[in-house]
Amino acid sequence: MFVAEARAGKPEAWDRLFQRYQLPLYVYVFELVRHEQESLDIVQETFISAVRHIGGLREDAKFAPWLFGIAHQKCVGIWRKQNRRAAFHEPEPVDPSEADCLSEESDPSETLIRAEQEQAFLALLEKLEPPHRSVLLLHFIEEFSLEQIADVTGAQLGTVKSRMHYAKRALKKLLEENQ
Repeated sequence: MFVAEARAGKPEAWDRLFQRYQLPLYVYVFELVRHEQESLDIVQETFISAVRHIGGLREDAKFAPWLFGIAHQKCVGIWRKQNRRAAFHEPEPVDPSEADCLSEESDPSETLIRAEQEQAFLALLEKLEPPHRSVLLLHFIEEFSLEQIADVTGAQLGTVKSRMHYAKRALKKLLEENQ
């Protein structure tokens, strides 16, 4: 509904779409480029591109993969500028006390353990090559189907399946090495 209204040029619809996708898009981009300001810039550039090119989107239901695809291509551009190096900026340290807001019923030790596990998982994920990291993030964090990931990345479905297979295998190996 909001996509059709956005296509019609209604600013309120773009506000809704921005509110809905800003954070998931930022998380995805940040996990790929590992730099806060670049991630914010890419999210902004992604929405600017989306506004300019919304007319080319044929199916409103494919807005999310289309939007993530724009962001993905911008990340690929950054990788190319960095001479195809897999190494990105150092990840920003996560303060476990800020990882989750504590509710009155939650156990602080459980929250700390969960934050440490999440930080450890993201550290392992960072060791993967960007194409493998990307498919895992899109599938498990953003809950995109393999077909949608193919749309986002511009890769063939078979390539996405292969990347997913090798990414899971590499992540499993990293997990075993760190136990």
